[in-house]
Amino acid sequence: MLPQTEDKRSTEGQTPTDVTVGKRSRKPWLVLAIALVVVAAVLFWGIWSRVRAARTVRAETAQAAITSVSVISPKQSAPAQEIILPGNVQPFSSSPIYARTNGYLRKWYVDIGARVKQGELLAVIDAPEVDQQVAQSISNLNTAKANLALAEITKNRYQGLLKSKAVSQQDVDNAVGTYNANLSIVEADQANVKQLQALQSFEKIYAPFDGVVTARNTDIGDLVNSGSAGGVKTDLFHMAQPGTLRVYVNVPEEYSQGIKDGMTADITLAEFPGRKFPGKLVRTADAINMTTRTLLIEIDVENPTGTLLTGSYAEVHLAVPTQGSVFVIPVNTLLFRTEGLRVGVVKDGKVVLTTVTPGHDFGNTIEIVAGLKADDQLIVNPPDSIVSGQEVQIVQATLPGDSK
Repeated sequence: MLPQTEDKRSTEGQTPTDVTVGKRSRKPWLVLAIALVVVAAVLFWGIWSRVRAARTVRAETAQAAITSVSVISPKQSAPAQEIILPGNVQPFSSSPIYARTNGYLRKWYVDIGARVKQGELLAVIDAPEVDQQVAQSISNLNTAKANLALAEITKNRYQGLLKSKAVSQQDVDNAVGTYNANLSIVEADQANVKQLQALQSFEKIYAPFDGVVTARNTDIGDLVNSGSAGGVKTDLFHMAQPGTLRVYVNVPEEYSQGIKDGMTADITLAEFPGRKFPGKLVRTADAINMTTRTLLIEIDVENPTGTLLTGSYAEVHLAVPTQGSVFVIPVNTLLFRTEGLRVGVVKDGKVVLTTVTPGHDFGNTIEIVAGLKADDQLIVNPPDSIVSGQEVQIVQATLPGDSK
């Protein structure tokens, strides 16, 4: 109650006009103060907004200055890599059949596609000159044998007369010499008869092995030339042995160290879609061809029913062992620099340009045989201006096993 009494006292003696004037005198100052506060608040808000906006711009500018990259981890290569190479299918044995004597073809017994056994008669050549030479040589041999028999009788008789001193030693020596000379003539004639009989036996053409006749290049009445007189030899037949086939493959040099005897292979042919024929690597040339830079290998394929035809073109699937530290990466991670082939690896948010050693090129991917580790993060499509130590941020990462 005391404050009210004081208020009342303070207003005692003042007229209503004075009280009104006092209130009016304080009102402008109050408005001015409020206005100053509002202006100050507006100024503070404007300055603070600008500072905040500047900070945001600086942060965004710094963030934008950092290169954004996508990364991928290298993929470990498989223990064995399948390579597909062209192969030439050839018979296990193949031989042209030539004549060994001159004459005319009297008859042939087999044609193309015929399956024959070793020693089977293929054709007969009519060689009358050889037959006459054989008959003449036999006659000469018989004459020589008769002369030898007479010389033997004379020799024995003279040796008996020498004991009684009926003949001289000179006559005995002449008889012995005549016998020895006739003996040599007989041996020579016998050799000549055997030679001509051997030529006569060549009038019959026999199969050298079990196989298939793949070509017949002659017919009845054709002149057969053995080539003994310098002419062109007559190729009568061609034979092949298709029970086991040899598939020859030229392996590029970079795969040569993984090729070993005993490896298995699958053979595919266009005429047998979806079918594979097993084969076994039996031998290699053990030398790189200097012209083609390839290693020639032979793969044997069993063909007991003759399903595969000799001379065919085949694709050979080989599983070649790979090195344990080989990785496969996309080609769009590579950087071609004057210093060599490199990749960009992200470590602790910064780029490290790493030198790598390439292996086999598969087109979209490539093997790396040295320079990478399994946990490396490789930059995909790195810009040409990227340098070591550059700060980057990862926006997308693809790890091994992620679905594409």
